[in-house]
Amino acid sequence: MPKLLIATNNAGKVAEFRKLLDGCGWEIVTPVELNIELEVEEAGQTYLENATMKAVAFAKASGLTALADDSGLEVDALDGRPGILSARYAGPDLTDAERAGELLKELAGVPDEERTARFRCVIAIARNEDNVRSVEGTVEGRIAREPRGENGFGYDPVFLLPDRGLTAAELTPDEKHAVSHRGVAAMKARKLLESMLHDD
Repeated sequence: MPKLLIATNNAGKVAEFRKLLDGCGWEIVTPVELNIELEVEEAGQTYLENATMKAVAFAKASGLTALADDSGLEVDALDGRPGILSARYAGPDLTDAERAGELLKELAGVPDEERTARFRCVIAIARNEDNVRSVEGTVEGRIAREPRGENGFGYDPVFLLPDRGLTAAELTPDEKHAVSHRGVAAMKARKLLESMLHDD
């Protein structure tokens, strides 16, 4: 079975991808398992550029096919911010909860109907720098008035799914994977990975 390197040091993301890609025909491996220590600066202007940079760098370092994603929260009332800066929003050393708190402060006077937002995720799969494929997933929602829920990470506790009346952090992991931006993108990535097996 060919190996697929998940190009991230984020344990939460690794766990999510293991679950989302389970049974895709590839053996999922991580940088830690391969003793690869690599930090790729996300200097791109788009999610696709950042995901591609990470996937290519880890593919080069490992000699394996590598999968990386870049994702962010786009809030309409903030002209699409924090966007690709979501993980570094409001300062480099904040916790997820502090970042979400800063976002809520910025939106304090914004009425519910104008708090529309979406999570966007782009996944890049690279064999090398000349062979990169990508897919994208989005989920529409609204920014809640306060954080709710214990599951998930990042902005999940403040991202409300209006049709369910729950934040992403109030969903079970399986419910979240079915509707999340990363879940949608990973379903497309699964199909891509399966087709790559047939190409070989």
